[in-house]
Amino acid sequence: MSNEDITLTAGDAQATVQPGNGGRIGGLKVDGVELLRQGDKFGCFPMVPWCGRTRDGRFLNGSTPHQLPLNSPPHAIHGTARDAAWRTARTSADEAVITYDLVDPWPYSGRVTQVVKLTEDSLTLTMSVETYGDSFPAQIGWHPWFNRTLGGGEGARVDFSAAWQEERGDDHLPTGRRIDPRPSPWDDCFGMPDGVDVTLTWPGRLELNVASREQWVVVYDEQEAAVCVEPQTGPPNGLNTLPRLVTPIDPLEAATTWTWRRL
Repeated sequence: MSNEDITLTAGDAQATVQPGNGGRIGGLKVDGVELLRQGDKFGCFPMVPWCGRTRDGRFLNGSTPHQLPLNSPPHAIHGTARDAAWRTARTSADEAVITYDLVDPWPYSGRVTQVVKLTEDSLTLTMSVETYGDSFPAQIGWHPWFNRTLGGGEGARVDFSAAWQEERGDDHLPTGRRIDPRPSPWDDCFGMPDGVDVTLTWPGRLELNVASREQWVVVYDEQEAAVCVEPQTGPPNGLNTLPRLVTPIDPLEAATTWTWRRL
């Protein structure tokens, strides 16, 4: 099938899936109001087969070293799938399934599948990574750009309770130390052992909860136009510090659900 844009609808909610543009969610409208930032950095893109920065673009698979392109020097950032065209496997009015085959510069062959499911009050994103051969470490995550304001009004408030914050070094990577969560502004990774649970509130407009069974979330609010809440299967540089192996009998799977209610 083609990789043209897909529009999903459920009640007063509408989501746009863009297989041809990195498998991202190009937009999410509730009652006609766009929740995701548009323009240069927009929508919600999948981070796969790694999330955030990988130190110096290097990682080990067992004793085998690999070098990734430094697309955010001196590091490699956010995986390769966001820069690629995905393919549409199937669609219905409220669900789309898209796939991406891992290719160079990622050194292992495999397939990524993403399922996008829309209801009247939620969007669920489910992703899996499977290998066609050798086992390899990988990560799954999502990077949404939520609009700071919804057509004017007060800016979004971000509420969450994390067990810890990963101390961030000068190189923007976790130092390995866990510290008490600090107040905003953030470009930081937090640990939530009971699962990701972050709520954005646009006062008088909408409340949106980002949930996942995964235990890691990066919150980024240093940009005026947007707030990012990024559930992921491990911390930045996790290919090295907390590798999750994709094996022929054990794919890597993760999901996140955004649920909203009008205020």
